[in-house]
Amino acid sequence: MTAVPLAHEVLEGSGARPPLVILHGLFGSHGNFQTVAKAVARRRGSKVLTLDARNHGNSPHSPLMTYEVMSLDVQHLLARLGITKCILLGHSMGGKTAMTVALQRPDLVERLISVDVSPTSTTAVSEFSAYISAMKSVSIPDGLPRSTARRLADDQLRPVVQLAQLRQFLLTNLVEVEGRYIWRVNLEAISHHLSDIMNFPVFHKPYPGPTLFLGGSKSPYISPKDYPEIQRLFPKADIQFIEGAGHIVHQDKFEEFITAILNFLPPP
Repeated sequence: MTAVPLAHEVLEGSGARPPLVILHGLFGSHGNFQTVAKAVARRRGSKVLTLDARNHGNSPHSPLMTYEVMSLDVQHLLARLGITKCILLGHSMGGKTAMTVALQRPDLVERLISVDVSPTSTTAVSEFSAYISAMKSVSIPDGLPRSTARRLADDQLRPVVQLAQLRQFLLTNLVEVEGRYIWRVNLEAISHHLSDIMNFPVFHKPYPGPTLFLGGSKSPYISPKDYPEIQRLFPKADIQFIEGAGHIVHQDKFEEFITAILNFLPPP
């Protein structure tokens, strides 16, 4: 297994507290959490890092896409930046990567926040393979203005991806390279490893640090049937739900999300 050098952004903070490191979800990028990062950095005064996962955003592409290797990417970045302890926050796929890092290297993770995802299989609530097929079949003529290209891609995705909010999210990955429109996410690697991404690796030794599972009350991704596994792997876990939020908790209920995060973090 080889780590890839992850693209990332750093918001500098004062003080010597461990930085908050934020990992986005599938088809996302570090930009999804910029407003969260800025709010936490401003209100808490500590350093915040947002990362692009492999095959996402500006990070390199690689055919491998398992949680073990995505965890290794994060560990390598922390080592490269001289970070020996951090607070990890991950959403969805990023939450599973964060849990993997904490379970493999508890010495690196002072505390852990998993946003709307459990350490279990999420296959039952996933339509992602249909989204990938729809994205692969999008066809846009070269040389179009960006707004036209986006509108065209939106029209082509609509039959499969009915939710406008989700289409807008997927379309953040449509980029122009020398007049041609391509997806910046590695759809081949993602579709090939989709079952790995929807599942979770097997671990026996629990993570002993404080952990927050923060779900949306309208989302099915953290359910009572997951509680025994959460307790087994994260004995210090606190499970909270933000009322009225769906899967993209930080977008649906921004203020409530920031408050829950700041309440869980140790005082600066």
